[in-house]
Amino acid sequence: MAYVATNPPAAVCQTMTGATMWLYKSADVVGDVDAVDYFASGEKLGMKVGDPVGVIDTTTPLFTWCWVSAIDADGNATVTAHA
Repeated sequence: MAYVATNPPAAVCQTMTGATMWLYKSADVVGDVDAVDYFASGEKLGMKVGDPVGVIDTTTPLFTWCWVSAIDADGNATVTAHA
C-alpha cells in the first residue's frame, strides 16, 4: 500500500534529547512503511533524522519501533524498523 496524506503520523511528545516521538497507525505492514520516501512531506510535518516513530499495523495488529533514517531533498522521510 502507500502513504495517504490524510493519515499523517502524529507527533506525540518531545524527548529529553530534543527529538520528536511520532505515532503512525495504518493497515500497511512495517515492511511497506519502511520503504524509501514512504512519508511524503515528512520534513514539512516536522520529522527529523533520528526521530523515533511507533508504527501500528492495524491489520495484524503489530507495533514496531522505527526511526527516521533519512529526509531527501524533496522533504520525503524514510523510516527504518528497529532490529
